[in-house]
Amino acid sequence: MAPNPDLRASDADRDRVAESLREHCAEGRITMDELQERLDAVYDAKTLGDLQAVTSDLPEEDLYQLPVPAAQPKSTASPAVRRSSSDLELQRIRAMWGAWAVVGGINLVIWLILTVQGSGAVYPWWIWVAGPWGALLLLRTVLGRHRDG
Repeated sequence: MAPNPDLRASDADRDRVAESLREHCAEGRITMDELQERLDAVYDAKTLGDLQAVTSDLPEEDLYQLPVPAAQPKSTASPAVRRSSSDLELQRIRAMWGAWAVVGGINLVIWLILTVQGSGAVYPWWIWVAGPWGALLLLRTVLGRHRDG
């Protein structure tokens, strides 16, 4: 960085520091959560001193030797970022199945209460809630993994 930390930071300076942080994350020096926090701080930085504070606990790199990243296609993302997007997709799938299980369970309990309290068998209407939704989730889960792989 420049010797005077009070100089205003340019967009290119911020991009260089952001790229450096991504490299540190890919090398395992910082976690994805730390990366996001630091990137927020980088893009909020006004001066070169603010940028230096974001990376003060990381090994020095010559930030002016790093290329300024252009808009990168998704396929060129670092392994840590790709891993993060697959983790995010897995979390989404788990959340969808969790919502299905909760709603299906509530409907099943209501049906069981009506069956126990009522006279005779009650039509299993909860299947019309859980069945189609579950089938669509199963297709999404199976086809979504094949599409990504």
